[in-house]
Amino acid sequence: MVTTTVTETDKMKSFEELESTVRSYSRGWPTVFAKAKGYKIWDTDDNEYIDFFAGAGVLNYGHNDDSMQEKMIDYIRNNGILHSLDMGSTSRKEFLERFKEVILEPRNLDYKVMFPGPTGTNSVESALKIARKVTGRDTVISFTNAFHGMTIGSLSVTANSFKRHGAGIPLHHAVSMPFDNYMEDQDSIAYLERFLEDGGSGVALPAAIILETVQGEGGINAARMDWLKKVEELCKRWDILLIIDDVQAGCGRTGTFFSFEPAGIDPDIVCLSKSIGGAGLPMALTLIKPEFDQWGPGEHNGTFRGNNLAFIGAIEALDYWKTDDFSHAIKEKGSSLHKGIQAIIDKYPELKATHRGRGLMQGIAVAKPELTDVICSEAFQRGLIIETSGPQDEVIKFLPPLIIDEKGLQQGLSILDESIKAALNP
Repeated sequence: MVTTTVTETDKMKSFEELESTVRSYSRGWPTVFAKAKGYKIWDTDDNEYIDFFAGAGVLNYGHNDDSMQEKMIDYIRNNGILHSLDMGSTSRKEFLERFKEVILEPRNLDYKVMFPGPTGTNSVESALKIARKVTGRDTVISFTNAFHGMTIGSLSVTANSFKRHGAGIPLHHAVSMPFDNYMEDQDSIAYLERFLEDGGSGVALPAAIILETVQGEGGINAARMDWLKKVEELCKRWDILLIIDDVQAGCGRTGTFFSFEPAGIDPDIVCLSKSIGGAGLPMALTLIKPEFDQWGPGEHNGTFRGNNLAFIGAIEALDYWKTDDFSHAIKEKGSSLHKGIQAIIDKYPELKATHRGRGLMQGIAVAKPELTDVICSEAFQRGLIIETSGPQDEVIKFLPPLIIDEKGLQQGLSILDESIKAALNP
C-alpha cells in the first residue's frame, strides 16, 4: 500500500495554486513523481508504482532505456545540433536512413517521411491538409468514438462531444460513420458504401477516410482485419485517400510495428507520434505515398518540425525492430495479458465486463461506468498506474510498456484484482 509523509493537499499545493484547471492526470494520481525506470515509477516519498499507462503510449520502450540515455547524453556532450527546423543534420539524416532500412523496406512500404510539428495532432493536421490538396475535395470521413487530436482540424474528425465542445466554433467538413461493430446486427461497410453511392445521402465524395485500427481514447475498440480491408477497397474504388492514425496503436503497441500490418493494407498516409521518439521526447511523422507528396516548400511548416535529440532516441529504438523477436515477445505478453483480463472478468460477473483490444493495448469494458474511476483510484493507492477510456470512461485501459516482463504484468493484474474487490466492497 502506498504511504505518504505529507498530506495529499500539501503535496499538490503548487499544482492547485499555480497551474491551470485544465490539468487532468495529476488529479487522478495526486502525488509528485520523482524518477522512473523500465516499467516502474517512484514518487518523492519513494513509493513504487507499476506503470500500466506508459505516458498514454509514449513510453513503449519503458522509462529511461539505458542505451537511449547514453546515446542522447553523448550527443549533447558532443554539442550535437538540438534545434534546426528542417535543415539537414546528422541525426535527421541517420534517422531517415535507419527508418527506411529497418521499418519501410522490410515491409515493402514506400513513403516520403514528413516531419510536422512534434505531436500527434500535428501529424493528423498535415495528413488532412495534404489529402484535401491532392484530391481537391474538402470532406473527410471519420468514425464513431474516434480520437485524432485537440487542434481544430483534428477535433473535426474526433467524435467525443466533450472535446469537440472545447473548440468553441462549429467543426465543419467532416462526417462521422459507424466504426466496426458500433451497433449490433449492422454492417457498417454496407452503410458507408450506401452513403458513397447514393447521390441523395448528403455526403459528398470525401478527400479521405481517417481511422484508428484500435481506438485508444474511444474505448479500445479493435477493428476486425477484414473490416479494415473492406475500407481500403472502398477507398480504392472511389479514389479516396486512406489515412491510418497510428499515433497510439503504432510503434509496436498491438504487436507489429504498424497496427495495420496484419490486415495486409497499404494506407496512403500514416500518422505516427508518441513512441516514435523512443525515449519519450516529442516527435511526429507523417508518412505519405510519393505520388501524394505534393507540398510546395514550406507549405506546411512549424518551428519544431524535427526534434534532433528525439531522433537520437528514435534511432536507438529502431534496434528493437531489426529482427522479429521483439514483435513475437509483444504478442506473447499480449496473450498473457488477455488471459489475465479474462480471469478477472470471470471472477467478477457483477461487473458485466467484456474484453477489448489486442497486443499490449487492451481493456476491460465495465457495464457500470461509475466504478471504473473508483477502481483506478484504488489501484493507485496500491501502487498501479492505470487509466480509463471510452465516452463514459467505462473502459479500464491497459497500456504497459512493451518491455514489461511477465512478473510485472502479473503484479499489475494482482493489484487490479485487489482494487476491484475493494471497489465492489467499500
